[in-house]
This record gives sequence, structure tokens and C-alpha cells, in this order.
Amino acid sequence: MRAVVQRVSSASVVVEGETIGRIEKGLLVLLGVTHDDGQEDVIYLAQKIVGLRVFEDADGKMNLSLGEVGGSVLAVSQFTLYGDCRKGRRPSFVEAARPEQAEPLYRSFVAELRGSGVKVETGRFQAQMAVSLVNDGPVTLILES
Repeated sequence: MRAVVQRVSSASVVVEGETIGRIEKGLLVLLGVTHDDGQEDVIYLAQKIVGLRVFEDADGKMNLSLGEVGGSVLAVSQFTLYGDCRKGRRPSFVEAARPEQAEPLYRSFVAELRGSGVKVETGRFQAQMAVSLVNDGPVTLILES
């Protein structure tokens, strides 16, 4: 499982002209699933994200987590995180899990985040989405299970 995590002051996702998810201060998480991912990857990555100390404390140091700042998560599925561009000019997506495997794990990831007490908004699985964000910092991290 792979996630691109961006600290944001706001983020939203629009599908067919309708805003379906919007957060203020928090994390935008783009989540990719590969073939051998399972529930242990979901739990590991969700806990890692909830515990990340990437928000500034009173001294300006990245020392606070989502819960400590009252932040939210916008979780968006993104199979292209497993795109392989090493050969040719067109990415290969053979490492991305098929939708029937990836969607339940994505939904489980969202549920795990919510179970940790974090407010979570989502995109729509397999939809054409327009994701907007104001990257705070900028802070962008890549996490893998």
C-alpha cells in the first residue's frame, strides 16, 4: 500500500460538478493499493498517518499529530501511484490491484481512520475526480506499508 500525504490548509474533491468531500486543516491522502496488500497494510498505514507529527507546535516545530490539532483527512483512491514509468513513455499499471481487491481495502482504510477518531472525507472510487488543495508548508510525504 502506498500513500502520498500532503499537509493542507484546505482540500476538496469534485465529481461531475459536485463537491463530494471537503476538509480544512488536515491531510490529503492519495492511496494506492497493490496485489499483495491486506488488512495488516490498512491498519499499519492508517495508524501511521494518524500518528504523524507533521503539524507545527507553538515553537514552529513539526511536533503535533492530526488529533492534537483537530485536523481532518481527505482520502482519495489513486491507482496511478503504482504506475511504472521505467520503460517507454506510457506508464504500466500492472502493479496496481484490480478494483475488486482495491476498493474493499480503500474502504477499510477509511473505516480504520474514522475508528481512530479522525474526521474523514472521501473521493469516489473509480470516478473521474478533480482534487484541489492548498498545500501547507509545503509538506508532502510518501508512505508505504
